[in-house]
Amino acid sequence: MKRYTVKEIEALLPQLGADDPHWEWLRRDERKSVQALLARLDREQARRRAEKQRWEALLRWERELYAAGAARIAGIDEAGRGPLAGPVVAAAVILPAGAYLPGLDDSKRLTPAKREALFAQIEACAVAIGIGIVSAAEIDEWNIYEATRRAMAKAVENLSPPPDYLLVDAMTVPCSLPQRSLIKGDASSASIAAASVIAKVTRDRWMTELDRRYPQYGFARHMGYGTPEHLQAIRRYGVTPEHRRSFAPVREALNEHR
Repeated sequence: MKRYTVKEIEALLPQLGADDPHWEWLRRDERKSVQALLARLDREQARRRAEKQRWEALLRWERELYAAGAARIAGIDEAGRGPLAGPVVAAAVILPAGAYLPGLDDSKRLTPAKREALFAQIEACAVAIGIGIVSAAEIDEWNIYEATRRAMAKAVENLSPPPDYLLVDAMTVPCSLPQRSLIKGDASSASIAAASVIAKVTRDRWMTELDRRYPQYGFARHMGYGTPEHLQAIRRYGVTPEHRRSFAPVREALNEHR
């Protein structure tokens, strides 16, 4: 066979099928640069196989439900239960049965850039996406647990077409649909992981917009969580309408300003 240059081999590799005779010839090539290229390719292929296996494991619950007759399975998750400011946001996502989203995981395990990229991929492939948002004032009225449940119910109501089964991350949704609550569901269900990304990115964008309205609080950096920077800003500037007055650090700051 022709003795290819390393650049030619690099261009050739993506075109080779699994049974192509070039592979045997390339494996015998003694050039270190060629062997390094093949080793890199082997590592990438192993990484892709491992990611595909991880994805198949993430579909365990969905496959069981498809086998039982469910057609549209919605994963439900939330973002923003713990912060001192901003809304709690829930998302409901119905993925198509043949979806494959490499890298999808619990949103807390992903970088902001990876979350944004997956957000776009989920939007492009999802059968339906629903968002539910409950404000800081409503959180104060109902408590954070009940506010989260209502945000999830809103997200489900906003799905079109509607689901016939719900997979929920560690909660139950107040609705009549059949559902299953999964502990750490955002790490064990593809549908819930997709919902966790949609909820997190949606809320982060909301908080970034609040940062423009209240730049002294640094919302775009801490997303409303009780960081030292945020607590110092509350003590210095007081609270905004976006702060959760029922949360102890905010309540204490209000008492100090009276």
